[in-house]
Amino acid sequence: MVIPVGEVEVPGDPPLPTGVPAAQIQGRSPWYLAWLRLRRNKIALAMGVLFVLLVLFCLCAPLWADHVAHTGPNDNHITDKILIDGQETDVVGPDGTPMGPGLHGQFLLGADQNGRDVMVRLMYGGRTSIYVGVAAAAVTTVLAVIVGLLAGYYRGWIDATLTRVLDIIWAFPVLLLGIALGTALAVGGLKVGPIAIPGDSIWIPILIIGFVYVPYMARPIRGEILALREKEFIEAAVAQGKGPLRIMISELLPNIVSTIIVFFTLNIANNMLLESALSFLGAGVRPPNASWGTMIADGYQMIYTAPHLTIVPGLMIILTVLSLNVFGDGLRDALDPRATIRLEH
Repeated sequence: MVIPVGEVEVPGDPPLPTGVPAAQIQGRSPWYLAWLRLRRNKIALAMGVLFVLLVLFCLCAPLWADHVAHTGPNDNHITDKILIDGQETDVVGPDGTPMGPGLHGQFLLGADQNGRDVMVRLMYGGRTSIYVGVAAAAVTTVLAVIVGLLAGYYRGWIDATLTRVLDIIWAFPVLLLGIALGTALAVGGLKVGPIAIPGDSIWIPILIIGFVYVPYMARPIRGEILALREKEFIEAAVAQGKGPLRIMISELLPNIVSTIIVFFTLNIANNMLLESALSFLGAGVRPPNASWGTMIADGYQMIYTAPHLTIVPGLMIILTVLSLNVFGDGLRDALDPRATIRLEH
């Protein structure tokens, strides 16, 4: 490759059209270089902003419910009437068809078959779906990092045992395993020592989703730890008398932080999709809690007469998952140290 006079190639993304002043990044940390690469990816940044806006939209659910809709997510208005253009309109018609979306304050996105405000339920359901996605990603990350560190560092029989356990979990399709665990735990809940979680708790789908995705994150982390285990800085740490726990926390863990961040971001999107599927099938979030998956499950039977009941939450799932996936891909490219960036002296 021909390098223009006055410019040098260093690790980063494809060259900038005009180059980056060398003084801007000389002596900077890898995290700053990653930020420069991410900042150039306008699509990824736009999708990251979209996800933040969706989160803020859902966090404003109490404000909308109290000051605009004047109703809660589970309040029924099946026999109520509202004024639209000076005329009284049934929230749910005599034939059981709910009112559709309209610019009339209350019931902005219409009502469901029980007379509940779809807009309010959409916002509260988004809080549940995003919360489940983030919390399950945190559970997956903690378990995967522990398993990956132990298996990759100790190797031997510990690695063989943990790897076989991961293989067993991996052998089951994620959705089928989630349905099986969700159905089993919905009956009697989960009890581990003094900790008891009822079957209708939101923590049941969180723990299930967090558990079934552990192999998909633990195996790549294990591979990185196996490679880092042979590096000279680990031998130096051993020679200095550091113990295994200290080496794993202070030496190995900081070197896989970028991998953990990328996996965490992408896991949120996968978790939200799985939560929606489990809730749609009755093995995820339980009533009276609302999520985008439960909203689709409630409305699919009226897909022809009231399509907004499934289209609206479905679009929210698509936008949220798409924004996270695109942003996660951009984050992965930004944290990749093998790319190149062009500097100017």
